[in-house]
Amino acid sequence: MKWYQKEIRLPAVKRGFHLITDLIESQLHELEDIKVGLAHIFIKHTSASLTINEDADPTVRQDFESHFNKMVPENAPYYRHTLEGSDDMPAHLKAAILGSSVTVPITNGKFNMGTWQGIYLCEHRDHASKRWLVVTLQGN
Repeated sequence: MKWYQKEIRLPAVKRGFHLITDLIESQLHELEDIKVGLAHIFIKHTSASLTINEDADPTVRQDFESHFNKMVPENAPYYRHTLEGSDDMPAHLKAAILGSSVTVPITNGKFNMGTWQGIYLCEHRDHASKRWLVVTLQGN
């Protein structure tokens, strides 16, 4: 069994849900070596998250942002962690709800996802910096 691990730096993006599938695949030349395996993709931050969902219609990503902003509002009176701005505590909560990693099957050197699936970087801060991913590939 082969194992590879690589860190990928993502560009800084505005708050929202951004497709990063192609960007990740373009940085993983090692994928070609795997016929059957798994890719574990982990984000090294507590105010951004990863998820897999529809990649065709951009209104899905807009609706995600609208829903999460309503579900986890800024300036809730019970937040105590407020020194880093009104978007910080909601960003931590959104990241906890969505999660810090996704696992994707690899088949014949490519991610094996559904026709309409893509990997999202869920950026929950208004002024975020570049984000880091750790991608671990395993397979034969």
